[in-house]
Amino acid sequence: MRLDLDPPVELTYCTNVHPGESWAEVEANLRRYLPAIKQQVAPDRPFGVGLRLSAEAAESLSRPATLEGLRALLAEEGLYVFTLNGFPYGRFHGERVKEKVYLPDWRDEERLTYTDRLAAILAALLPEGGEGSISTVPGAFKPRAADDATIEPIVRNLLRQAVRLADLAERSGRCIRLALEPEPCCLLETVEETIGFFEERLFSGAAVAAAAQLSGRSEKAAEALLRRHLGVCFDVCHAAVEFEGEDALDRLLGAGIAVPKIQLSAALRLPRVDARAVELLRPFDDGVYLHQVVERGADGGLRRFADLEEAFAALAEAGAAGEREWRVHFHVPVFRDDIGAFATTQDYLKAVLARQRREPVTRQLEVETYTWGVLPEAERQGDPAAEIAREMQWVRRELAA
Repeated sequence: MRLDLDPPVELTYCTNVHPGESWAEVEANLRRYLPAIKQQVAPDRPFGVGLRLSAEAAESLSRPATLEGLRALLAEEGLYVFTLNGFPYGRFHGERVKEKVYLPDWRDEERLTYTDRLAAILAALLPEGGEGSISTVPGAFKPRAADDATIEPIVRNLLRQAVRLADLAERSGRCIRLALEPEPCCLLETVEETIGFFEERLFSGAAVAAAAQLSGRSEKAAEALLRRHLGVCFDVCHAAVEFEGEDALDRLLGAGIAVPKIQLSAALRLPRVDARAVELLRPFDDGVYLHQVVERGADGGLRRFADLEEAFAALAEAGAAGEREWRVHFHVPVFRDDIGAFATTQDYLKAVLARQRREPVTRQLEVETYTWGVLPEAERQGDPAAEIAREMQWVRRELAA
């Protein structure tokens, strides 16, 4: 929904919370949940949708009749789409996802094909002159991008994608930005790494020259298209897990990197880690998603673990000696400042929203708590539509504070 701020801001939630890979399943979810959520948060105005489409659903929507059916559904329910989640390519619920969520990554031609389909769909849904975003994998899972031989194809494909988005903008009159989403244990993990990757790989002189050759444009025009169509999806949960400071967004903007979308979410936080905390944390190890852990020691140093089991094993080996704080990549409802025995990183989320309120960073905000279905049972008793609406209402209050 469009919030009446200056300038106006779009606020939505990501439909990746609803299980469904085929277009038929996605359509059923839209009909089941969106009217109820809209009624609670935007009964008297159109409601924007943060649509997650798998590769299977995107392929279906590339057929004109199916896409027309989506248009009719949106018009019927007073909905519109301005952003797509193009991160998970395949199945995202109900079975082991873990590190497979990054595949195919940006080394693979199929990631380019998938994103092309998403861009064409979004361009068809945006109004004339509209701007949209597609969030995507941060290059690759870090173990799969360990050297130049694996990073170079990632860069090449991202440059190709930027040129294709620029060509699409010229044909359609719609500007779509690809937003790489930094995440723990990925090629783009920290703000520092992200800035380095953009400056040294995507916006470098070599990258500009390559984009000019790919596009048939001048180097000045090529640099402009790279900066216009490539940016960052700032996921607040991921940044909090990495112990990023409140200046994270300012550092990205100061480096000339666009932030087309901010994903609003909070993480689990364990201010003190001991044997009891580990036992209470085990029910959050759901076996479906990666739950990366970043540990801060008493000296301020950071240690990273790709999943909870790895963190548990390291703690058992080290023993209980030494103070440490854990932050766990487990998206929790934004209105919660605690989950059972644990704290959350809601304070960091509040700081990001305060920054957005003072001086807008982006015009697209998307609540992304996709883990409702794997929260321990005691923490997920509410009606999904009501809880999602509650998240959006909480964000709206923070922005109006």
